Amino acid sequence: MTATEPDPRRWWVLGVLCVNLVLIVAAVSSANVALPTLARPDTLNASQTGLQWIVDAYALVFAGLLLPAGAIGDRFGRKGALQVGLLIFIGGSLAAAFAGGTGQLIAARAVAGAGAALIMPTTLSILSNVFPPHERARAIAIWAGFAGAGGAIGPLVGGFTLTHFWWGSVFLINVIIGTVALAVGAVIVPTSRDHERSPLDPLGSLLSMLGFGSLLFAVIEAPERGWTDGVVVLTAVAGVALLGGFVGWERASRSPMLDLSLFRVRRFSTGVITITMAFFSMFGMFFIATQYFQYVRGDSALVAGVSMLPNALGMLFWAPRSQRIVARIGPRRTIAGGLLLHATGFLLLSFASADTPYLLAGLALAVIGTGSGLAMAPTTAMIMSAVPMNRAGMGSAVNDTAREVGGATGIAVLGSILATRYRAGLGDALASVPSGLQALVERGVGQALRVAETLGGPEGAALDEAARGAFTSAMAVTLRLAALTAVAAALVVHRLLRGPAGEAESAQAGVTIEV
Repeated sequence: MTATEPDPRRWWVLGVLCVNLVLIVAAVSSANVALPTLARPDTLNASQTGLQWIVDAYALVFAGLLLPAGAIGDRFGRKGALQVGLLIFIGGSLAAAFAGGTGQLIAARAVAGAGAALIMPTTLSILSNVFPPHERARAIAIWAGFAGAGGAIGPLVGGFTLTHFWWGSVFLINVIIGTVALAVGAVIVPTSRDHERSPLDPLGSLLSMLGFGSLLFAVIEAPERGWTDGVVVLTAVAGVALLGGFVGWERASRSPMLDLSLFRVRRFSTGVITITMAFFSMFGMFFIATQYFQYVRGDSALVAGVSMLPNALGMLFWAPRSQRIVARIGPRRTIAGGLLLHATGFLLLSFASADTPYLLAGLALAVIGTGSGLAMAPTTAMIMSAVPMNRAGMGSAVNDTAREVGGATGIAVLGSILATRYRAGLGDALASVPSGLQALVERGVGQALRVAETLGGPEGAALDEAARGAFTSAMAVTLRLAALTAVAAALVVHRLLRGPAGEAESAQAGVTIEV
């Protein structure tokens, strides 16, 4: 292989990268499935706050470290960053599988999140360097399909392991798959780095970590504490101030970690906005849909995971094919059309209830997956086409940060709306619940159903019906707001990529990455 010849193993490399990608994305959603098990007295007996941080510790560290992790891969070598990230992720997952308490599990998940932050941006930056321009869009489309599908695959794998093994198996499976990926990657994945050896930006890295970490802490804690809680407000203000300082420093720095001039490139800034808004609505949907299947329909964790498969299949089928549509009608119409399919799927799912045949929910999830495949793949390609190849890690980190921040914010905001509407929907049913249990019923539909089971008799049956009905009503309102967000994202794409400048940049992206 010469500098002008593509790597003959590039499609095998893509396969290894996609396994790594699904592994770290599924680690979020598979943990969600394990939460009811971890709350049982015969396991960890985790509190509600503990359960929240078992999931959020991973997401918080993951998102907070993405930008510096991408820069480290560019500077010191992307393969090395990938392998080190895998070692850290495997170590954190192994510690999680055998944790002796909630605190140990939360700490182990945070360590795994640090490893994931090194893995995710390097997968896309290695891909961008190993594929020639005429194949890059197809490879990125496949990458984007697996990135989206990982969120739906996680509950399926988590449900299967929890059904057949002990609770730690949901984390141990990451160790097994990660070890195989580590060994294969050591042989197959090529080495690449920024040949200009750009200096590191320690202060920029620190400001971005603290800024995103503080902001995401506020977003994660807000649904539990309340949006006006002093801690939430203080950390949110601190996060905004730190990120403001980060922007100021990057503008003044001779060797910035993040080249802010890229945001003046319309396809880059439009792509970042689109990714953030799309994952805001999509992660909110995942959060709601898993509860709908388990609590309203009464499905097991495994069945709930299988029920989400149409979403993953839609993404995996359409993402690799999205570039054919881009070649025919252009990125603007393809991405906007995919986002409108997002909105259509959210709207369809909002009509689901306890008695609705699965066909409606399955169809809605398939439509959402189709929209994701059509929109996310060309959007990611559009972002990466604006970034020089020697800074591919930085571009990938921006793309991934937009995903994580959008997703975390979507879960927090839409989750808060869901909780508020659920409490309002309980109505008179709450009056028949003993006063000592009313607060528990108001916390969520899962807790309400456990209280109903404890009460038994007509009172328990009435509470069960009221809680399911309140959740279904709240779900309808929340998913329709998610649909409006997707429509707004489509309008952003339609507006920002129209006109001579937008069309020219879209065309440039198409030339750079066209299949």
